[in-house]
Amino acid sequence: MERRITRTVKAGNVEIGSGSKITVQSMLNVLAHDIEGNVAQAVELEKAGCEIVRLTVPDIEAVKTLYAVKNAVKIPVVADIHFDYKCALESVAAGVDKIRINPGNIGSDDRIKAVADACRQKNIPIRIGVNSGSLEKDLLKKYGHVTPEALCESALRHASLLEKFDFNDIVISIKSSDVPTMVAAYRLVAQQCDYPLHLGVTEAGTRHMGMLKSAAGIGALLLDGIGDTIRVSLTANPVSEVAAGFDILKAVGIKKDCPQIVSCPTCGRTKIDLISLAEKVEKELANVHKPIKVAVMGCAVNGPGEAKEADIGVAGGDGYGLIFKHGEILKKVPENKIVEELLKEIDNL
Repeated sequence: MERRITRTVKAGNVEIGSGSKITVQSMLNVLAHDIEGNVAQAVELEKAGCEIVRLTVPDIEAVKTLYAVKNAVKIPVVADIHFDYKCALESVAAGVDKIRINPGNIGSDDRIKAVADACRQKNIPIRIGVNSGSLEKDLLKKYGHVTPEALCESALRHASLLEKFDFNDIVISIKSSDVPTMVAAYRLVAQQCDYPLHLGVTEAGTRHMGMLKSAAGIGALLLDGIGDTIRVSLTANPVSEVAAGFDILKAVGIKKDCPQIVSCPTCGRTKIDLISLAEKVEKELANVHKPIKVAVMGCAVNGPGEAKEADIGVAGGDGYGLIFKHGEILKKVPENKIVEELLKEIDNL
């Protein structure tokens, strides 16, 4: 796919833009003044592979939490600011790597300029975060309700407030809990500016439905070549968001430094516990970083042929499995040895 060309900004040691990899983000959900809890969760997210972490800074006291998190992890830390521009200024002073703010929500031009100047001096980018719940009243009146056009206009309006003070290290997000609205809004803004885009479906839901909605929305845009960093918003442990984000990148073919598992849905010919087998294989390959396709098939008769494009695979029989490579059978192994023997062959690839 051809990726949309954007300018590039830098949050700490991570670049965001079309010249860089698409990064996976998450957000801490511990109470803002719980320093120890936020630090522990940030460290856990970093270990899980999170590439950018965000936390809310609702008041000046919470800057202490930001400072502690910043010093506990190596990944960039983003301060989520809503209305108090002083929280943004104090976050900059505390060493934050990126600010998330809506310039129109923090007051007069002098306040916007103060934040823009502080961020410029330390090369800190600002993400403009627009969502359906924060849409301005005049835009709701103009469009009648939340529409892609209204969200796009809101985002570009906020960007213009920063551009007025010669600030252009901007990332834009336009989130909605409605997937079609979210996708259409991002497509619109992608046509009207060259700022990097942070993708996400806001208030997507619980782990199950939230992952599905995020995969549909984020995945559709990534396949369009749109998107430079992503966050899967789930009502769940933030670690789940990181795993889901990487899974979406795998599913659309962007993340390639890992195995791709293909497995059949089973049918009446299946004489092996393929569901458990596929889950075991997936678990064992979670930390493997080879760009290979691994097949787990239920039928020894058709499996190797159906999955001949796989680099390695197994097809189940009655109490046994056939290990095959590009459709060619290598060996027959007992059912209780399938995963062990498959992993041996993967190690040799």
